[in-house]
Amino acid sequence: MKRFHVHLHVEDLDQSIGFYSKLFAAEPTRVEGDYAKWMLEDPRINFAISTHGAKPGIDHLGLQTDDPEELASMKARAEAADMVLLDEGETTCCYARSEKHWVTDPQGIAWEHFHTLGNIPVFSQAKQAAAASACCTPAATATPAAADASACCTPTPRGKPVGIAVKAANSCC
Repeated sequence: MKRFHVHLHVEDLDQSIGFYSKLFAAEPTRVEGDYAKWMLEDPRINFAISTHGAKPGIDHLGLQTDDPEELASMKARAEAADMVLLDEGETTCCYARSEKHWVTDPQGIAWEHFHTLGNIPVFSQAKQAAAASACCTPAATATPAAADASACCTPTPRGKPVGIAVKAANSCC
Protein backbone atom coordinates (compact mmCIF):
# COMPACT_ATOMS: atom_id res chain seq x y z
CA MET A 1 0.00 0.00 0.00
CA LYS A 2 1.14 3.51 -0.70
CA ARG A 3 0.86 6.70 1.31
CA PHE A 4 0.54 10.13 -0.35
CA HIS A 5 3.32 12.54 0.66
CA VAL A 6 3.26 16.34 0.72
CA HIS A 7 6.20 18.45 1.88
CA LEU A 8 5.71 22.18 2.44
CA HIS A 9 8.27 24.86 3.16
CA VAL A 10 7.08 27.14 5.96
CA GLU A 11 8.56 30.30 7.45
CA ASP A 12 7.32 29.88 11.04
CA LEU A 13 7.46 26.26 12.14
CA ASP A 14 5.70 26.72 15.49
CA GLN A 15 2.83 28.70 13.96
CA SER A 16 2.45 26.08 11.21
CA ILE A 17 2.54 23.18 13.68
CA GLY A 18 -0.30 24.85 15.58
CA PHE A 19 -2.34 25.36 12.41
CA TYR A 20 -1.88 21.86 10.98
CA SER A 21 -2.42 20.18 14.36
CA LYS A 22 -5.83 21.88 14.53
CA LEU A 23 -6.56 21.14 10.86
CA PHE A 24 -5.76 17.43 11.23
CA ALA A 25 -7.03 17.16 14.85
CA ALA A 26 -3.72 15.44 15.60
CA GLU A 27 -0.29 16.31 16.90
CA PRO A 28 2.76 15.65 14.69
CA THR A 29 4.38 12.23 14.97
CA ARG A 30 7.83 13.86 14.78
CA VAL A 31 8.96 17.38 15.65
CA GLU A 32 12.48 18.77 15.31
CA GLY A 33 13.73 22.36 15.42
CA ASP A 34 13.32 22.72 11.63
CA TYR A 35 10.80 20.00 10.75
CA ALA A 36 7.50 18.39 11.67
CA LYS A 37 5.65 15.38 10.22
CA TRP A 38 2.18 13.91 10.56
CA MET A 39 1.64 10.26 9.57
CA LEU A 40 -2.13 10.26 9.19
CA GLU A 41 -4.32 7.25 8.47
CA ASP A 42 -7.45 9.15 7.41
CA PRO A 43 -6.54 10.34 4.88
CA ARG A 44 -3.48 8.10 4.51
CA ILE A 45 -0.82 10.81 4.11
CA ASN A 46 2.73 11.62 5.17
CA PHE A 47 2.44 15.40 5.59
CA ALA A 48 5.71 17.19 6.37
CA ILE A 49 6.68 20.81 6.88
CA SER A 50 10.12 22.30 7.26
CA THR A 51 12.04 25.54 7.18
CA HIS A 52 14.31 24.11 4.46
CA GLY A 53 13.48 25.79 1.18
CA ALA A 54 13.66 28.96 -0.82
CA LYS A 55 10.14 30.26 -0.28
CA PRO A 56 6.94 29.15 1.45
CA GLY A 57 4.73 26.71 -0.39
CA ILE A 58 4.79 23.24 -1.89
CA ASP A 59 8.30 21.84 -1.86
CA HIS A 60 7.41 18.52 -3.48
CA LEU A 61 4.83 15.73 -3.65
CA GLY A 62 5.41 12.03 -3.40
CA LEU A 63 4.35 8.47 -2.79
CA GLN A 64 5.75 6.48 0.12
CA THR A 65 5.67 2.71 -0.25
CA ASP A 66 5.20 0.16 2.51
CA ASP A 67 7.72 -2.25 0.99
CA PRO A 68 10.71 -2.22 -1.39
CA GLU A 69 8.86 -4.26 -4.04
CA GLU A 70 6.29 -1.47 -4.49
CA LEU A 71 9.11 1.05 -4.91
CA ALA A 72 10.83 -1.15 -7.50
CA SER A 73 7.53 -1.49 -9.38
CA MET A 74 7.04 2.31 -9.43
CA LYS A 75 10.60 2.77 -10.69
CA ALA A 76 10.10 0.18 -13.44
CA ARG A 77 6.83 1.86 -14.49
CA ALA A 78 8.52 5.28 -14.70
CA GLU A 79 11.40 3.85 -16.72
CA ALA A 80 9.02 2.01 -19.07
CA ALA A 81 7.16 5.29 -19.65
CA ASP A 82 10.47 7.01 -20.55
CA MET A 83 10.15 9.43 -17.62
CA VAL A 84 13.32 11.25 -16.66
CA LEU A 85 14.25 9.62 -13.39
CA LEU A 86 16.79 10.66 -10.75
CA ASP A 87 17.69 7.55 -8.77
CA GLU A 88 19.19 8.48 -5.40
CA GLY A 89 19.27 4.91 -4.12
CA GLU A 90 19.74 4.77 -0.37
CA THR A 91 20.03 8.28 1.07
CA THR A 92 19.19 10.33 4.14
CA CYS A 93 16.81 13.24 4.45
CA CYS A 94 14.00 14.54 6.64
CA TYR A 95 15.34 12.69 9.67
CA ALA A 96 15.03 9.37 7.83
CA ARG A 97 17.09 6.90 5.84
CA SER A 98 15.27 5.94 2.65
CA GLU A 99 15.58 4.31 -0.75
CA LYS A 100 14.24 6.80 -3.30
CA HIS A 101 14.00 8.13 -6.80
CA TRP A 102 12.44 11.26 -8.29
CA VAL A 103 10.41 12.08 -11.39
CA THR A 104 9.27 15.52 -12.52
CA ASP A 105 5.88 16.20 -14.06
CA PRO A 106 5.44 18.31 -17.24
CA GLN A 107 4.96 21.47 -15.13
CA GLY A 108 8.25 20.86 -13.28
CA ILE A 109 6.73 19.59 -10.03
CA ALA A 110 9.02 17.09 -8.33
CA TRP A 111 7.55 13.74 -7.26
CA GLU A 112 9.47 11.67 -4.74
CA HIS A 113 8.95 7.91 -4.68
CA PHE A 114 10.46 6.37 -1.55
CA HIS A 115 10.56 3.56 0.98
CA THR A 116 11.62 4.53 4.50
CA LEU A 117 14.29 2.30 6.03
CA GLY A 118 14.68 3.97 9.43
CA ASN A 119 15.02 7.17 11.42
CA ILE A 120 18.18 9.27 11.83
CA PRO A 121 18.92 12.06 14.34
CA VAL A 122 19.66 14.81 11.75
CA PHE A 123 17.72 16.32 8.84
CA SER A 124 20.28 15.00 6.34
CA GLN A 125 23.67 13.39 6.91
CA ALA A 126 24.97 14.96 3.66
CA LYS A 127 23.87 18.44 4.81
CA GLN A 128 25.46 17.88 8.20
CA ALA A 129 28.77 16.96 6.52
CA ALA A 130 28.57 19.96 4.13
CA ALA A 131 27.85 22.34 7.01
CA ALA A 132 30.88 21.01 8.88
CA SER A 133 33.24 21.76 5.98
CA ALA A 134 34.56 25.19 5.02
CA CYS A 135 33.37 24.90 1.41
CA CYS A 136 30.83 22.97 -0.53
CA THR A 137 31.14 21.71 -4.07
CA PRO A 138 28.92 22.82 -6.96
CA ALA A 139 27.37 19.33 -6.99
CA ALA A 140 26.15 19.88 -3.44
CA THR A 141 24.12 22.96 -4.31
CA ALA A 142 20.40 22.94 -5.06
CA THR A 143 20.04 25.75 -7.59
CA PRO A 144 21.44 26.07 -11.12
CA ALA A 145 22.90 29.52 -10.36
CA ALA A 146 24.65 28.19 -7.26
CA ALA A 147 25.92 25.18 -9.21
CA ASP A 148 27.90 27.55 -11.44
CA ALA A 149 29.74 29.04 -8.48
CA SER A 150 33.37 27.99 -8.34
CA ALA A 151 34.26 29.73 -5.08
CA CYS A 152 33.53 28.55 -1.56
CA CYS A 153 29.89 28.66 -0.66
CA THR A 154 27.55 27.87 2.18
CA PRO A 155 25.10 25.00 1.79
CA THR A 156 21.98 26.19 0.00
CA PRO A 157 18.52 25.36 1.30
CA ARG A 158 17.29 22.06 -0.11
CA GLY A 159 14.16 21.81 -2.04
CA LYS A 160 12.65 21.10 -5.39
CA PRO A 161 10.70 24.28 -6.16
CA VAL A 162 7.72 24.05 -8.46
CA GLY A 163 8.90 24.70 -12.01
CA ILE A 164 12.48 23.54 -11.45
CA ALA A 165 13.48 20.08 -12.61
CA VAL A 166 15.13 17.83 -10.06
CA LYS A 167 18.82 17.77 -10.99
CA ALA A 168 20.92 17.81 -7.84
CA ALA A 169 22.40 14.44 -6.97
CA ASN A 170 21.90 15.10 -3.28
CA SER A 171 18.32 16.39 -3.23
CA CYS A 172 16.31 15.29 -0.31
CA CYS A 173 12.78 15.35 0.89
